[in-house]
Amino acid sequence: MNTNLKSSPRRKFLGNIAKGAAALGMFSIPASIKAAPSLLSESADDAETFFKQIKGKHRIVFDATRPHEVMPFAWPRVFLMTNAATGTPENDCGVVVVLRHDAIPYAFEDRLWAKYNFAEVFKAKDIGHAFQASDAATATASRNPFWKPKKGDFKVPGIGDVEIGINDLQASGVKFCVCNAAITVYSAAVAEGMKMSAADVMKDWLAGLLPGIQVVPSGVWAVGRAQEYGCQYCFAG
Repeated sequence: MNTNLKSSPRRKFLGNIAKGAAALGMFSIPASIKAAPSLLSESADDAETFFKQIKGKHRIVFDATRPHEVMPFAWPRVFLMTNAATGTPENDCGVVVVLRHDAIPYAFEDRLWAKYNFAEVFKAKDIGHAFQASDAATATASRNPFWKPKKGDFKVPGIGDVEIGINDLQASGVKFCVCNAAITVYSAAVAEGMKMSAADVMKDWLAGLLPGIQVVPSGVWAVGRAQEYGCQYCFAG
């Protein structure tokens, strides 16, 4: 009885955010981008430098458009492991992961996951049952499961623990970037659902970016740049 009464406002709240994100994502992306040209261009110089720093004989860009379970993080590790097994060390591989569209929450710290219900908004609850060894999936309500994951969070049958956290991959030389266009659109949608200022929410999101993740004007821009700098394309799904 009381549970239903208490949970109803929360369901309505989450529903408002979801509807706002869907509506803005489907119908207002061009208008939102046009309204914030400075936001899209201010990171362009740094982003160009980011791509100029790609090194290595074997180069690849993983295009992450949605949470896609663990794949945006598993595939870079597989690429590095199998290159090592065939004679190419990590420092001779150039790996870029582009977090765009619905995959952008992985670029943010735990605080924002809890505050803005990222697991609900971006449908990031299911992170792969075959890899789940602890509470990694259920913990998405309060933390980014791929930032400094707990030991044993991810295991592969026949292999055991795998280091697929963003911090683990960064330590292996993997470069991450996130779409500023998507941040602009989704932060505005979430702000509308929470009755907050769009500018304040976007500022909060940008303040909560994980260390080492580069903001790029757009994800599609980044996918194109990575290929111009010699990366082969791979869909991270």
